[in-house]
Amino acid sequence: MAALGRCARRALLLRGFPARGVRAGSGPGGGAAAAVVSPPLAARAPQQPHEEEEDLMMATLRKNPDFHGFDPDPQVDLLNMRLAFFFGISLCIVVGSTFVHYLPDYGMRQWARREAERLVKERERLGLPVLNSNYFDPSKLVLPDEE
Repeated sequence: MAALGRCARRALLLRGFPARGVRAGSGPGGGAAAAVVSPPLAARAPQQPHEEEEDLMMATLRKNPDFHGFDPDPQVDLLNMRLAFFFGISLCIVVGSTFVHYLPDYGMRQWARREAERLVKERERLGLPVLNSNYFDPSKLVLPDEE
């Protein structure tokens, strides 16, 4: 039972099983089960702070089995859970993804595509080839002397 988490211990307590002090399993002797019984209440050490917190949680879970972890009061707990999911899911994901979708053109990719299409149409209109082997006009280039 040491490997069980807090939620599993709470669920066992709600169903009437002891959460601590009882172990069952096969030991080195084969299939024999060993049970360790918890000491009587008088012999137990005083409760640690986490045990008091567990007792408070168990009382809350018995009062409200659909506990969501927001408030001990069932109505306030349900309202807070619905508000948290509305703002967390609806607003953040839906509105956030809509905002990201309508952001301006990143890296000016759409502008570069439109500019390239405009230049292709202009070259076709003038009767020039679409692509030229010279990126710059060779007549306008100033080259150094051959010396």
